[in-house]
This record gives sequence, C-alpha cells and structure tokens, in this order.
Amino acid sequence: MPPSIYPTGTTIYEPEKCWNGYTLFQAELHRKNGYGAVLKDMNGNAVNRWKGLDGMPNKMLPGGHIMGSTGVRNFKYGYQDMVDVVEADWDGNTVWKFDKYEQVKDPRQKPRWMARQHHDYQREGNPVGYYVPGMEPKTSGGKTLILCHKDIKKPSISDKVLVDDTIIEVDGRGKITWEWVCSEHFEEMGFSHRAKTTIKRNPGMKPAGGGLGDWMHMNSMSMLGPNKLYDGGDKRFHPDNIIWDGRQTNIIAIIDRKTGKIVWQLGPYFTATKALRKIGQIIGQHHAHLIPRGLPGEGNILLFDNGGAAGYGAPNPGAPTGFDNARRDFSRVLEFDPITLEIKWQYPAPGPFPGGSRLYSSFVSSAQRLPNGNTLITEGNGGRIIEVTAGQETVWEYISPYKHRMFNMYLIYRAYRVPYDWAPQAERAKETAVPRIDIKKFRVPGSPKKQKELVTTINL
Repeated sequence: MPPSIYPTGTTIYEPEKCWNGYTLFQAELHRKNGYGAVLKDMNGNAVNRWKGLDGMPNKMLPGGHIMGSTGVRNFKYGYQDMVDVVEADWDGNTVWKFDKYEQVKDPRQKPRWMARQHHDYQREGNPVGYYVPGMEPKTSGGKTLILCHKDIKKPSISDKVLVDDTIIEVDGRGKITWEWVCSEHFEEMGFSHRAKTTIKRNPGMKPAGGGLGDWMHMNSMSMLGPNKLYDGGDKRFHPDNIIWDGRQTNIIAIIDRKTGKIVWQLGPYFTATKALRKIGQIIGQHHAHLIPRGLPGEGNILLFDNGGAAGYGAPNPGAPTGFDNARRDFSRVLEFDPITLEIKWQYPAPGPFPGGSRLYSSFVSSAQRLPNGNTLITEGNGGRIIEVTAGQETVWEYISPYKHRMFNMYLIYRAYRVPYDWAPQAERAKETAVPRIDIKKFRVPGSPKKQKELVTTINL
C-alpha cells in the first residue's frame, strides 16, 4: 500500500535549473461539473481554473485560450467518448466548438451529435500540442486534427463490435475534410497468427454499449512537422504525416497523410533484430511523438513507456489467454532515433535494477521536451509531475492534491508546460525556490522529534 500521508503541491523547485512557466493539467478527469482544468505556477499556486472543462487532454493556446471538452458520454453506452472539442477563452467563454462527427442515440436519451473525441487532438500551427519556439497553434479557427471513435463490425478481425480509432481533420467551421480509419489497415501491422487468434477472441473488450472491443486503444496522435529526416530525403517523415501509438497493441506507427498507409512502424514485437532487442519491449506506451524542430533532440521519438500489461499473442503463465501477454512492473521515458532505433536518452537511467521505484504508472502519463533540454514527465497514476534534466536530476516536482472521485485515486492524464506570455491575463508569478525535504529529519507534528533506537549487540 502507498503511504497514507505525503506532501502535495510543489515539493521541489530549483528556479535556475528549470524552464520556468505555467503548467496545465486537468484536476479531475471525466467528472461532470468537476474541478476542471487548472493552470499552476512553478510554486503550485493556481493561476486560473476552468470549472467543468474536461481534459483528454487540456491544451493551452496563446492568449490565454484553452482547449478541452464540456462532457463525456455515459460509460454504459460508449467508452471514453468526449461529447465535443471546444476552445474557450480565459474567462471560460466558448469561442469554437466541434461535435458533428456522429449523431448518437443512447437508451432513454434524445439523439445528439458527438465528436466522440478521445485522448488527443492537434490545432493547426503546432504539430505536437505543446510549446515549440516559432510554432504557435492558431486560436479561434484553423484546422484541427482529432482522434475519435467509431463503432464498427469487421469479422476479419473479430465477431465482436469494435470501438475503432479514427483520425479526422476539421476546418475552422467544423467541416470534416479528411478521415482515416485504423481497422482498414489491420493487415499492414504484422500481427502473428497467435496474436490474430487472441484478438479475434478478445479484442480488448470493455463493458460499454453491450460490449465493445477497444482493440487498438490509441492514446496519442500528432503531426511530424518540419524535421531533419525528411530534409535528408526520407519521404516517410513528410511533415504532414501522422504518428500515433496504440496502447493495447504496443505499436507506434507513422501513416502517410495522402495514402493512409503505414510507412514506419515499431512493435508489436521487439526481438527480430539486435536494435529491437536493445531498445527492449515497449508496453502500453503513451504520448509517442517526434520531437519538433527547434527543441533539443529534434527528429527523435519521445514517449512514456508505461509497462504494466498490454499486447496480444501466445498464452504464457501471466496471460493464460494470450491477452495482455507482455508485462513489466516499471515505467521509463525513452528518446530514440527512429531510423537506427538507438536510444539517445532515457529516464530513469538504465541500471542493475531497472526502473526501481523511481517511475511507474501503468496507464495515462506523458513526456514533453522543454526548450532548455529538460523533460517534463507526467507520472499520471500517482498524480505526479516532474521536470528532469538531461543528467537525470529532478529540478521540479508537483504532487496533485485533487483526488478523482470516479477512479478513487490521484490521477493526471497529461500535463503541459507553457511560457508565461501565453497567459497575458495573469500577473507574472514569483519564482521561490522549494528545497528538498530531508525525510530523515522531517516529522509529522505531534510525533517524536527524535526517534529513539533500540540497539542490541550480538556477541559471537
């Protein structure tokens, strides 16, 4: 069991070593009229709060605007379907909205339009949804790339109803101008015969809508943007191409925007070559993306490799049916070259006891490369956000005090750091160092100031 008492808010802060700004995250995911999205300064003070704005994820735009959703579909009938995608101003006024992907009729409810968005979206002008010098996302318009759901029947995959992943693009008026459907590319993904058999029997079934197979479970989707790989002649990395990752399949892939075909893929298997064996099995990953031009590590892929359990394949003692057949009880953040697969950086650093107790979140979570070379890591399962240097030093740590009533845990899906000038309405925050707590000396009020130790000497 975790400790019953632990500090919340900012617990470590070294201003001179951080890339200072505001940090945005949702305080309570999928909670109607919940606490909403919060913007925090480096000392953990709330700069603004958008009550009732769900975030899968919330994203900040220049000028104090924010994106998110105003609601989620009842889990009895759909799985992680957000009702809409909205852009709101600093005061919470909606300035843009999209919900016209599918008209849904749930039991005992009137038909209504929904976006069925989940896990990610990107606004034109910025490929990845976080701060990149010279790549500002557009406000109050512009095209938006959205990751959505669509229920389908595809007997060649499974006789179960699948909640499939789709990617759509909508213009500033909300008109759908492009669509990509994941299941149409099933045969391109290289699943083994045993994996296909397992998927057919259990395509990630969720108890929603009478049972839906969340077979891929994409949780991240972004454009590649300008990059040195394409400049060097590799057409697979065209700036308009899209990178996504599938949590349940352990796959990361890039699709050609024009043809829809998969042109680059990593996973689901990691044993065929020396380079794959060296990178090791990636499991249940989140937020795989190409580090954009203008940031340290540009052209490399950065992701949060969760561990936990995922994958389809042959049965084993930990997965007697072959479902969730890959397992690992620690997380790591990986940065690697997509051509050679050479690991360029990882956190925690590899050692004799991989992962240890330093990082573990079996679901949600993310990683953002900051302009000074640091990395902002969301260890979502415990509601923890850290900023670490390239040398592995933790220079900022924040622990969420917001408990999710729905999940009965402290949870952050994905956090983003933005520059101060993206929120001009806020008074510039003070940056006050927060020294590390010496846990050998710290005592809860009322407990002994100095612990007495009983020592027994063994005489041999």
